[in-house]
Amino acid sequence: MTNQNKPIYHFVGIKGSGMSSLALILHEQGEQVQGSDVEKYFFTQMGLEKAGIPIYTFDADNITEGLTIIAGNAFPDDHEELVQARALGLKVIRYHDFIGHFIQRFTSFAVTGSHGKTSTTGLLAHVLSGIVPTSYLIGDGTGHGRPDAEFFAFEACEYQRHFLAYSPDYVIMTNIDFDHPDYYKSIEDVFSAFQTMAQQVKKGILAFGDDPYLRKLEADVPIYYYGVNQEDDIRAENITRTTEGSAFDVYFHEEFIGHFNLPAFGQHNINNALGVIAASYLENFDMEKVAEEMNSFSGVKRRFSEKKVSDMVIVDDYAHHPAEIKATIDGARQKYPDKEIVAVFQPHTFSRTIALMDDFAEALNLADSVYLCDIFSSAREQSGNVKIEDLGAKIDKGGEVLQEDNLSPLLNHKDGVVIFMGAGDVQKFEQSYENLLSNTTRSVL
Repeated sequence: MTNQNKPIYHFVGIKGSGMSSLALILHEQGEQVQGSDVEKYFFTQMGLEKAGIPIYTFDADNITEGLTIIAGNAFPDDHEELVQARALGLKVIRYHDFIGHFIQRFTSFAVTGSHGKTSTTGLLAHVLSGIVPTSYLIGDGTGHGRPDAEFFAFEACEYQRHFLAYSPDYVIMTNIDFDHPDYYKSIEDVFSAFQTMAQQVKKGILAFGDDPYLRKLEADVPIYYYGVNQEDDIRAENITRTTEGSAFDVYFHEEFIGHFNLPAFGQHNINNALGVIAASYLENFDMEKVAEEMNSFSGVKRRFSEKKVSDMVIVDDYAHHPAEIKATIDGARQKYPDKEIVAVFQPHTFSRTIALMDDFAEALNLADSVYLCDIFSSAREQSGNVKIEDLGAKIDKGGEVLQEDNLSPLLNHKDGVVIFMGAGDVQKFEQSYENLLSNTTRSVL
């Protein structure tokens, strides 16, 4: 079949992290792909532009005869492009429904959980693709589609129970925590979604053993727990954490699987690696090859991405939940044990800020100094009954609110680590700080 006879896939919301990844996968498999989104720049579009995938600004005129529409989950049915698509009688498929059908041709590994999905999927994709032909979809906007792929690793988001569109062969479940309070009513509501997901898995579940809710799962397939305790099926022992990364031995029950070196920081990354090792073990991959691939993992976008400017280490991280903030600061303490840790945090959504206010304060206070940015209003939530100053009042380590055009308070910190955390546009504050730091250094010289 020639390209001319293939459908043209039009992505409504192509800059979304999952949507951009899927667009890249289909493009690399030889499909015709295009998409539309808002004009604002997002880091996910870099890969799309590099691949030469056309990106248009939202407009009903983008929708023409012959297109197959893949619609991002953030866009309602009354979006102008979706209205036009239905008027023309075009096929409209929601992102998660498309993925649900797509994975059936592979041996599939889903990665889900309230936190750690992207880092774990990135590590899993890196390991598998170094051993067997693998396609993958990572929630940092990275997608890779091999025409000869036998395996597929992908991130499965629990928001609005979208992951229930999937019936994967295996699933790695990193944790269950209360998040997305604009949708989930309680931690029990979140658990019910994961319990339903567990019933849809075909071969096996790999679950983090320290999570009390994951320990309650019931499924028709085996559940293997990973962790650092004797009751875990797959566990890490003899752990060493240094400024170069982490190393540990892994056992399946009493059987020694191998020794692994992980160039990543924080206990959470060891846990993530155990999930990947467990999944690889169940598919009978050579553990020496798994260890070799793991040792060369360089991380994923917006997860402890760091650079050196002047005398400061600047870290960009997607952390937007208290548990993620704690994990990020833990990783920074491991890599930079002798440096001051400065947290700059931008809350993401008003409902999450209200629901987890005290937990945010507790997590941020693990840093040496804390600064805040105004709450980011997402497409689904424009306002709320909370102000950033409400969170600042609970911070013991500072809590000053920064403005994009005045990052000068950060100049008071020397030879330290500044971590910019958030799921909104906190990177604009980071960029302003970098510019300020560079200009200040040049003026001194």
